[in-house]
Amino acid sequence: MANSRSGIRMDMEQESEWKAAQNIFISEDLVAAAKHQLQFLAVVDRNRWLYEGQTLQWAIYRYNACWLPLLAKHSESKVTEGPLVVPLDCEWIWHCHRLNPVRYKSDCEEIYGRILDNYNVVSSIQETSRKETEEIWNKLYPNQPYEFNISLASSSQFSETLYGTQKFSKYDFILAVERQTPFFYQVSRPHFNKDFFLEEAVARYKGFLHLIRRNRERSLMRFCVPTYDVDLIWHTHQLHPVSYCKDLVKLLGKVLEHDDTDQNRGKGQKLDTGFSDTTKQWEDMYGVRYWRAGVMYRGGAPSPITTTPCIPDMSPSNADSANGLEKLIDLPKMNFIEILLEFVEIKNLPLTNNEKVNITFRKAQPDGIFNTKKNLTIQSLSPQKQVATFQCQPNGHLFIELATSSKPPTTLASCFFSLEEFNNKLSVQKWLDLVPYCSDPIGSVSEPIQIKVAASCTFPQSAPLAVQMLLQSKSRWFFPCMVRFDKSGTWVVDASGDDVVRLQMRDVRKSKGGEIVGFMRGGGGEREEVVLGRFLGQNWSLMDSLWSLNNKDSHFLLTGPHMVKLVNGRKLDYALKHNDKRTKEHDFMTAVEFSEEHPYGKAVALIDLKSGVLVVQEEWFVLPGMLSAFIVSKRRT
Repeated sequence: MANSRSGIRMDMEQESEWKAAQNIFISEDLVAAAKHQLQFLAVVDRNRWLYEGQTLQWAIYRYNACWLPLLAKHSESKVTEGPLVVPLDCEWIWHCHRLNPVRYKSDCEEIYGRILDNYNVVSSIQETSRKETEEIWNKLYPNQPYEFNISLASSSQFSETLYGTQKFSKYDFILAVERQTPFFYQVSRPHFNKDFFLEEAVARYKGFLHLIRRNRERSLMRFCVPTYDVDLIWHTHQLHPVSYCKDLVKLLGKVLEHDDTDQNRGKGQKLDTGFSDTTKQWEDMYGVRYWRAGVMYRGGAPSPITTTPCIPDMSPSNADSANGLEKLIDLPKMNFIEILLEFVEIKNLPLTNNEKVNITFRKAQPDGIFNTKKNLTIQSLSPQKQVATFQCQPNGHLFIELATSSKPPTTLASCFFSLEEFNNKLSVQKWLDLVPYCSDPIGSVSEPIQIKVAASCTFPQSAPLAVQMLLQSKSRWFFPCMVRFDKSGTWVVDASGDDVVRLQMRDVRKSKGGEIVGFMRGGGGEREEVVLGRFLGQNWSLMDSLWSLNNKDSHFLLTGPHMVKLVNGRKLDYALKHNDKRTKEHDFMTAVEFSEEHPYGKAVALIDLKSGVLVVQEEWFVLPGMLSAFIVSKRRT
């Protein structure tokens, strides 16, 4: 594993504490196991009948009445030659049960006399033959199919079976599922699947355990709260119950409880104060920042578009194989990273009379993603911790300026922070020398002003693509690509203002069908006319019949290589986290893809009908999304 902590100055005691943490022994390969857990949680999230209702209760019954007894037989004496394959519904309940490790241990020991482990058991989602397991299951439970039967769970037989048997455990599985359901949203971003990220997370998990160990040694009663990278690894460890119990008893003298019952994140509540205390103790003990980019609480999961899964009777195809029209619009592509930035401390500040200072930062050259200036306090000068989280392209420099807080302010000094500092690292902490401005109002300074910067980042990923439709004259815009209307049509221009394509909708009242035409500039400067859409009376046929757009049940439905619904308002990932009275929902539409992989919908674009902005997450949707937005906008005018 590459050492992302190289170059970080820690005093000898802090370095010794970190080394002690990394010497903690863990019996399992938590990186590989964490990736398996993420795959499993993604499958569960595509089967949300496991989250609530009668189907959840039936899954709980099957877990208690069928899976645990079978697992007990298998752990005592192997019942199969190969590994035991756990059914999806039972695996989900088993997952939630194990994430209360103390309760799981006591339940297993009370009922079966020992902890039931996951050794020689594989997930239902792995490419492993389940035939042998299914045969054993059917012999033991002839009236209970191995695969979960949703129709059976909805029948009267369910109530008779469930309530006519003993309760195997008094544990409230329904509440346990409610607590675990939101977790996947917090860890579902792409960087959580990267080996390097997970290796860092394992190192931080060991740091978290060592912090708890030190508290026990000092008889300190503290509620330690993990960040989500640490929590993912903690969950992963608990899913191996025998190893977890053995490792934690050796480390702490007891099995560490995983208290997730408190979900109140309000100011001053147990979770809030616990996290603040953990942050301070971590930074004092190790000399590095606890907060990390991409691992903090990202708000509640957005509400689904539908509670009923929608799986179209089609499979996504590659539009490239159908025709070349999808390449008509070639938008500039860029990557972005998320950065979490903190100014920790300042030295050699040449101010007197308790004069305060402000610090600002911006990208030295605006990059199309981050083009503003932000203020941030310095922790050593402020009683309250403050960090900035923002997205930008993963290159260039941050330009940092220090100025007095007087009016007008006096700029004191500045420096640059290169984003190349993140090469092969997820976090950086270092002192920067600030260069004073020529006219120093305070006088000469023997020592340069220094500021301690702590920053962390996520891995680069593709930035959304954007187009804009405007009823105004041609001009320069801060978008990768823009669109505007005029009498000759709708112009698509790139960020430099150069034409990419001109669109024109021929009046449907003057023709039998009507059509949308695109005019592409060829190599010789001449424009080539291409028909991109035809109105066929009930629907629009787009891109030479590759896509079809029609108005159905109060929303637009786009079908073709994918199935996409245009629904009113800001939905899913585009939903506002906080109420904003200035935002009118009827001014927006969300393009939601439905597929076998995303049966409850995945947001692929947001259309702002008022400003004409279209933000696209998937490259395949750029042209069909632009044409759809163009048609919808025309209907509203």
